[in-house]
Amino acid sequence: MVINTPNKSSDSGLSEMPEPVSLANLDEFLAEENIDKVAIDQRNNVLFIYILYESIQIDETEETKEPVESAQPVILVRIEKLAYTEGYEGDLTKNLIISSRENDFQLEIRSVETGILDVLMAFLPLIIIFGFLFWWIRRSQKDAAGAGGVGGAAFKIPTRAKRVMLPPSVKFADVAGMDEAVEDMQEIKDFLKFPEKFKMLGARTPRGVLLTGPPGTGKTLLARATAGEAEVPFFTISGSEFVELYVGVGASRVRDFFAEAKKNSPSVVFIDEIDAVGRQRGSGVGGSNDEREQTLNQILTEMDGFDTNTGILVIAATNRPDILDPALLRPGRFDRKIVIDRPDVLGREKILAVHAKGKPFEYDVDFSLVARQTAGFTGADLENLLNEAALLAVHRDKKQIGRKEVEDSFDKLIAGSERKTRVMTEATKRVIAYHETGHALVGYALKHANPVQKITIISRGMSLGHTQSLPAEDQFLHTRNQLLDHIAMSLGGNAAEELVFGEPTTGASNDIQKATEIARSMVENYGMSAKLGRVGYGSQGQMFLGRDFTQSKKYSEAVAALIDEEVRLISERAYQEARQIIEANRPAMDRMAEALLERETVSGQDIDEMFEGVLKDGWIRTEEGVRPKTD
Repeated sequence: MVINTPNKSSDSGLSEMPEPVSLANLDEFLAEENIDKVAIDQRNNVLFIYILYESIQIDETEETKEPVESAQPVILVRIEKLAYTEGYEGDLTKNLIISSRENDFQLEIRSVETGILDVLMAFLPLIIIFGFLFWWIRRSQKDAAGAGGVGGAAFKIPTRAKRVMLPPSVKFADVAGMDEAVEDMQEIKDFLKFPEKFKMLGARTPRGVLLTGPPGTGKTLLARATAGEAEVPFFTISGSEFVELYVGVGASRVRDFFAEAKKNSPSVVFIDEIDAVGRQRGSGVGGSNDEREQTLNQILTEMDGFDTNTGILVIAATNRPDILDPALLRPGRFDRKIVIDRPDVLGREKILAVHAKGKPFEYDVDFSLVARQTAGFTGADLENLLNEAALLAVHRDKKQIGRKEVEDSFDKLIAGSERKTRVMTEATKRVIAYHETGHALVGYALKHANPVQKITIISRGMSLGHTQSLPAEDQFLHTRNQLLDHIAMSLGGNAAEELVFGEPTTGASNDIQKATEIARSMVENYGMSAKLGRVGYGSQGQMFLGRDFTQSKKYSEAVAALIDEEVRLISERAYQEARQIIEANRPAMDRMAEALLERETVSGQDIDEMFEGVLKDGWIRTEEGVRPKTD
């Protein structure tokens, strides 16, 4: 047997680490004499055999100082069990125990011990993951941090109120087209600025003002102007900013919002789109949103808890007052409700003058004419109209905004941008020209139809062409004849196609849909059907359940069949009227169609020239259709 003799160290007597040997000859090693100890390191999977090594040491305790022989263990064999296990069979530990008894040596088994470092290394991935989650949660809470939140100081929810520092730049002079609303807010301004005058007579300052009206009519602008005139701080927030994922966050935000306003009393608190948080409670499928309802309850508490001397005025705006909670609308919370409707022609002219400041216009731009042509436009629409005109002037490298830019921007807002890349054949252009001429001819001939302003076959947006007809003045009521003329004008394009080309096209689909909607409204809502009488058959579904899916019919199937028949008869009669007018004025229609194919757009006095000879306002409506008055 070959044994790796240990190298002796001259100073310590300890051996260097020997080369590893095979485990197959373990029994031969154990039979050696002078074995002192066998150690198994289970953690590193290594076996050591120690032998006694004779060395000479100097005994300095005696005066003679003679050398004394002593024995110390050194490593004789190192066996790496994982790498050198071939040729060995049996239980190593059991065999070593038996051999230690026979050969009288010490057996030491070093078991696997788990240290602190090992524990840390084992749990390090989990520590990293949980540490990241903790950091992310704290970061999210800090982003939403603020006073009075959920979960105490560790979860604070901020107010998102925006304060406009004094003095606000907006005044009542900057608000145009809503004279009645400004007059009502003048009194509100006096409440804030001179409260003593009202206290002398025992008058209570209004706690809230609700502004309702279509989008873009200037509700936010009026609220800012009120604070500017009263020279008080202006706090604004959107209703949707109160509602958060966690229940109670919105209520906390409301408390903080009003607390900040009370510190700066007197002040104006403006809540935009209050319908986002002020909807009727207890509505919706499967219960209500607890967070939204708690937020609404807190708003009700804050508004109802005001003292008469706090000097806080709450102004809220919405375009959906029908869905607000009744508790929010009662006196003591919103004492005044001001409706801001679309401006009339005089209001539109004033709004145009306000937005025209700072823009150079050419001499031919007539704002009174633009105001008459933009019936139904809101203040935001008019501002956008002039801005689009300015952009067109810049694009055309002009120094001033001309009438052409205003008209083109109007067409862009109404019908969309011009589709210059859309290529159409001559046959398609001819169909479109006759289609649009049919609309214009019927509208030109009928007395109660809106006057025709422009006809074009230029493709814009989704339309291949359009006929522009606008009322001469603002209309708040519509007569039966006006609705019938409008239906006939809508179907004029379809009638012209069938008369000229012998068959209709799909281009009349939108016209037919609009005509059907008007006819159905006449029968169901306006009581304009002789067969069905003055009965309202229209029904409205639940707002929060989906109106289209919750329509409730309060009439029989027989009545429903009569309604459908009446709608069909109104549409068919209007179509026959349009066809009779077109047949009677075929030469004028041909002239207009040829002019459109040549010029693409006809407007103004050119329309009167092309329709020369057309009997205007000279048609009588009968049961069989329309006929000229001269017959």
